[in-house]
Parts: sequence; C-alpha cells; structure tokens
Amino acid sequence: MSLYKRGSVYWSTIMVDGVRHLRSLETSNRREAERREHVIKEELYAKRFQGAAFRPEMRFGELYARFLAEGDVKFHHRDRAKHFLPFFSEMSLRDISKNDMARYRKYRHEEHLVKQSGKHPKPLSDATINRDFSVIRHLLYWAVDEGFIPQNPLARLRMARERRQRRPVLSVAHEIKVLPLCATHLRAIVILALDTGMRRGEIFRQCWEDVDFERQLLFVTHSKTPEGEAREIPLTGRAFELLKAHRQSSGPLFTYKGAPMKTLKTSWTAALRRAKLPHTRFHDLRHTFNSRLVEVGVVEATRKALMGHSSGGDVHSIYTHVELPLLREAIHRLEAWHAKQQQLALSQLNGEAQQSHSNLNAPQPTEVL
Repeated sequence: MSLYKRGSVYWSTIMVDGVRHLRSLETSNRREAERREHVIKEELYAKRFQGAAFRPEMRFGELYARFLAEGDVKFHHRDRAKHFLPFFSEMSLRDISKNDMARYRKYRHEEHLVKQSGKHPKPLSDATINRDFSVIRHLLYWAVDEGFIPQNPLARLRMARERRQRRPVLSVAHEIKVLPLCATHLRAIVILALDTGMRRGEIFRQCWEDVDFERQLLFVTHSKTPEGEAREIPLTGRAFELLKAHRQSSGPLFTYKGAPMKTLKTSWTAALRRAKLPHTRFHDLRHTFNSRLVEVGVVEATRKALMGHSSGGDVHSIYTHVELPLLREAIHRLEAWHAKQQQLALSQLNGEAQQSHSNLNAPQPTEVL
C-alpha cells in the first residue's frame, strides 16, 4: 500500500522512475490523506516533463505578482485582489483547496461587518464573493498554463447561487431633474447612455470616426463582449443633434480637459445629489434603456442586437442577424414613447410646483388667545 498510517498521521510512499518518495501527509483523516497523496502524485509525474518550471510551492502572492507582470490583466483582476490577497498571499499553490474557499467566504463576511461598524450593516451578497472566486480560479488556471501546478484545485468549485435582484432604472421624471444639473461633459454622456444602452467603457472608447452622420448611425468598435463589437446603433434625434453640435474629424468622442475620460463616478454622484435623487449607478442607465425598449414592445432579439448582449450557446445563433430597419424602428418607437412620457412628467412636475406655490401663498389661520 502506498498510503499507510504511522501513529495518528497518514504517510505516503510513491515510486517514480525507481525513486521512492516518502512523504508525511500531516493529517489523520483518510479522505484528506487520499486527496493530498493524489496532489503529490500529480506534482511528481508532472515534474518529470516540466522540469524547473514546475513550482507548486510558490506562494499565491508571488503568483499574483507574476500574473500582473506577464498575464492578460483586466481591471477586475486588480480590483478584486485587495480583498483576497490578504487571505491567500502566504499560501502555497499546492495547499489551496475548496475548503479554503469556504473559509474565505466566512472571512469576507466578517471583514465586511467590521468595515460596516457604526453604520447600518448591509450584508455582503453571494454574487460579490463569487466575483472574488472567479478571479482566484482564473489565476490558478493561468498557473496551470504556465506549468507551475499540474491542475487547478478549484476547477470544479461550485459557486453560491445568486439571487435575482431588482435592477434600478431612471424614470423619465428623474431624468428631467438630473440632466440640467449634470456637468457639461457629463450631460452628453448620460444622454448617449440612455439612448443607446452602451456600457461606460464602450462610450469612453468611441471615436468621431465611428459616427456616420449621413446615416445617423454609431458603430461600436470596442466592447466587453465579442457580440457587442461592430454593432450598429441608430441614433435618436437628441443624441444625433448633440453629437452634430460638437462634431470633429477624429479623436475620442468625450474628453475632459483635453484627455480621454476614464471615470465619471464623482461627477455622476454629484449630479444625483444636486437633483436630490436616490443613488443610481451609471450602469443602471443601460438597464433603463433595455427597460424602455421592453416598454414599447421591442422583441428580445432586437434588444440584444442593440445592446450587444451575448446571444447564448445556440450553435445557430452566430448566423442570426437583425436587419438595420428593425433597429431603426425600435429606436423610433423608443423616441415616441420618451416624448410622450416626458410630456406627462413635465405636466406632473408643473402641477406639483403650482400646488406648492399655492400652499405658500394661502392665508395662514390666526391663533385665538
């Protein structure tokens, strides 16, 4: 037997190329001992072919540093790292297991409660922790590709089921309130987001060369999804007039102090605060666009084409193409609905203002002594 017990601890004897490898598995649990023995076997056999590159003893923190230097790093890889690095940094790659992820989940909840102390505690969602798991698993897959470990210990990690949440949308009444209070550079971006459903990153990367003023179309050249790139979005009247008024021959559509924009969180939050509106993420403007298309009866395939959503795993979906006239019709219906809703919202706001003015001018009752 390669697995045996010495005292209260399991040991393993593995023969590779006539060489006997004796290891203490440092556990009294047989199932855990079998798992560790399997990992050691994988390491020993992989080491025969991968030579010096094979480094299961590497610390996770070192792996992350190498990934930053050599890997395809995205923003969320850096953003999530501030949460998981303190927990995993000193662990060797061979020691990471699914049980560590359960412990990490508990650690994240406790860490969040400490940060929320003195406030109204808001629970940390499973979806947030799943984003951490996704990055950790991606890093370990990268380690496999680089030959540092034979397999990803989190390859079959089961994520927590995420509960569906209500997605906030910006009502037309709130839109009327916030747009005049937006900074000059922000107002145009908000209108484009509301009328095209484009992601923030897509808007920031658009150039004047991507706008077809003759056909009143915008071509999305950089997107989060492959389906989102090279899509055509017909422009609404107000979006077209806005771009036409600031038309240039080349360069990014939106700049701030002469430089391409990278963020607008501060200016967007300030505009909402001035308008005395509840917090709404800028990304919710994309949900607003989709909800308005649903409101006017635009079918799912057309909505996906306009928003650059993935068409799913259907093998025939790559041949599906929504024709431009259908896209134009959807935008026309959206414009008609928006104009009607804007009229209703303005009438309601004017009525509320008049009522408030009447209450201020009404004679106050005299007090009888």
